[in-house]
Amino acid sequence: MSSDPAQHPDDKLRPHSYDGIQEFDKRLPNWWLLTLYGAIVFAVVYWFVLYESSVVLPDGERITQEMNRIEAEKLGKLVAMLNDDNLWRMSQNPDFAGKGPSTYKSTCASCHGATLRGRDEDSKLIGVNLVDQNWIHGGLPTQVFGTVKNGVAGPGMPAWGPQLGDGRVAEVVAFVLSHHKQGEPIVAVPSPSVAAVQ
Repeated sequence: MSSDPAQHPDDKLRPHSYDGIQEFDKRLPNWWLLTLYGAIVFAVVYWFVLYESSVVLPDGERITQEMNRIEAEKLGKLVAMLNDDNLWRMSQNPDFAGKGPSTYKSTCASCHGATLRGRDEDSKLIGVNLVDQNWIHGGLPTQVFGTVKNGVAGPGMPAWGPQLGDGRVAEVVAFVLSHHKQGEPIVAVPSPSVAAVQ
């Protein structure tokens, strides 16, 4: 094909000339325009999804969630060798402690209430307050674990260990401990009498 403008009388020429060179005034090909417009639309959608919506979490939050999940898996393996430090670590991990509320609702809330406040929340409940610093059977994490697992003779604390297993008991204890701070004072209080509970 000749590039001499005189041989293409139907084509428009641009109204400029550089060193005697003239250009045809042609439209861009459709495939090129579609690629350009598609890239613009993709960039706007990408920006909106990544930065303006909650569809995709920011990198920092995704990394934090993944680290919490990995830590929760590690903590789950520590159930076999429980001690106070491990139980505190479990209570501070949102993924591990976050597994406890469902078990708490199904097994504990009927006595200790939905807010863990027991008789302080509703006088008809028989369970004690789990979010204050008063503990009847010991407030150390391993003591709380033992109380939940083995139960208490007297008014209404069954042994949950046989039904739930150590893993789910640890999740419930971690959930309860997540409402406390490590190192806070523990106040030993006497067990309420059966008559006082009824």
